[in-house]
Amino acid sequence: MKELKPKSQCVLYARKSTEEDDQQIMSIEAQLFELREFAERERIEIVKEFTEAKSAKKPGRVEFAKMLSAIETSKKPLGILAWHPLCQSPLCGYLHSAQTL
Repeated sequence: MKELKPKSQCVLYARKSTEEDDQQIMSIEAQLFELREFAERERIEIVKEFTEAKSAKKPGRVEFAKMLSAIETSKKPLGILAWHPLCQSPLCGYLHSAQTL
């Protein structure tokens, strides 16, 4: 049987918006599981995973910045798979619109 090539490549970003475990709807581990399953079903290759427990309302997410840097420096186009909203700050929206992803 011939193995199918991935359709595309992406980075995976899993985040919980609070450091309080009892206030989070879906754990980072559960997000990773769901996103990996989706990627496998859709033949999307995950090239790197980023996780953090930080609100998106304020700037300063270290792993988010690393993810954007990995995308910017990649020789191939990379998508982002994320279960949680990537950003909830107006500043973050401005930064995304200035980026070519």
